[in-house]
Amino acid sequence: MISNRGALSTTPAREIALACLEAGIEAAHPKAVIREKTALNDDLLRIGNSRYDLSEYDEIVVLGGGKASAQVAAALESILGERIDRGAVVTNDPAETTRIEMLPGEHPIPSKQGVESTKRVLELADSADENALILAAITGGASALLPAPADGVSLADMQTVTRTLLDSGATIDEINAVRKHCSALKGGQLARTAAPATVVGLLFSDVVGDDPGIIGSGPTAPDETTFGDALAVLDRYGVETDTGSAIRTRFERGAAGNFPETPDAGDAVFERATTHVLASNFTALRAARETANRRGYDAMILSSRVRGEARESATTHVAIAEEILETGNPISPPAVLLSGGETTVSVRGEGSGGPNLEFALGARLELAEGVTVASVDTDGKDGSTDAAGALVDRNTSRDGGQEALQENDSYRFLESVGALVETGATGTNVNDLRILVVE
Repeated sequence: MISNRGALSTTPAREIALACLEAGIEAAHPKAVIREKTALNDDLLRIGNSRYDLSEYDEIVVLGGGKASAQVAAALESILGERIDRGAVVTNDPAETTRIEMLPGEHPIPSKQGVESTKRVLELADSADENALILAAITGGASALLPAPADGVSLADMQTVTRTLLDSGATIDEINAVRKHCSALKGGQLARTAAPATVVGLLFSDVVGDDPGIIGSGPTAPDETTFGDALAVLDRYGVETDTGSAIRTRFERGAAGNFPETPDAGDAVFERATTHVLASNFTALRAARETANRRGYDAMILSSRVRGEARESATTHVAIAEEILETGNPISPPAVLLSGGETTVSVRGEGSGGPNLEFALGARLELAEGVTVASVDTDGKDGSTDAAGALVDRNTSRDGGQEALQENDSYRFLESVGALVETGATGTNVNDLRILVVE
């Protein structure tokens, strides 16, 4: 899975860190998750703790989008086979399927290609009747891959506002509140389009807290945010009128009651809609912890909900590792600390990188002897780079690292010192995975 593993695995601590990364990513892959969380017995389909009698439906349709949606679709085909009548998912990482269309889109900025692909998903949803069962594969990245601009909003408007909010350090909850209210699909509107069909959301979470309304901007889940909330996000981050005038106008008109709100939990469209979070960041963390334990390390999951500035989070993580070295608290070495979640980067410089790369660089500048740090995005692509993340220890050069951090140029620096972790697309997406090995 890690293509440059041989070059990185130069010490026992590095080997442990890499093994934990791979175990976490593999455990969260849709093939493994679908095999564990679903089963078909005659006409009875089990999804989590729920049962669906397939004899009650005239057709089964698979719809969705996201970085891992193609792998979810392929896994569903392996179980349901010819019972699937039709379907389409929008992804930037296609898989081989026979009954479900693989449609292209782009991430993290929505594209024209994605708009056209999403139209097909909405067409299939709209054509389903009350006797249809729709299995909706929604994974991280769906927010960008399923754009569907609302009336009066252009793709260019969505691209500009998305890019501005990403660079501002806005949280994913805030960005998705905006996305939901300038979309015809997000915030429960896919479920609204598909009604009265039975809609079952199969979710792979890449957000802190695993809220179905946040994952992929919640196409099949109730939305508790409003036009007023979305407008407040634009104001909070100084998104000027000329940056997203059509979107701001829509939000103002929506807040005044001129547009219908996205459906909330009390809406009738959810009477036949359910969601199942099949995998999350904790899925990866738990598998990584088990791997560390099997290798003889005391392992602790600090949190699956770490957020905030990546460089600041790195300092805190290193401080905990130092405490373990000095006092054996909260666990004794040899130890492995694990965390997940989604840190952010407020872009001030002209360099390239992502939250995991910036975390690794920030950690390297603080590292004590005996601590090894690995941080990756489980989808294999950190920010806009082609690296999953990075692996550093005291042998990793830090010369010029401070300057690179100030310029948000973590990618170039970590590449130059041979610290990048390279996986390519992993087929899953359950947020960030961080490993600190304390010898």
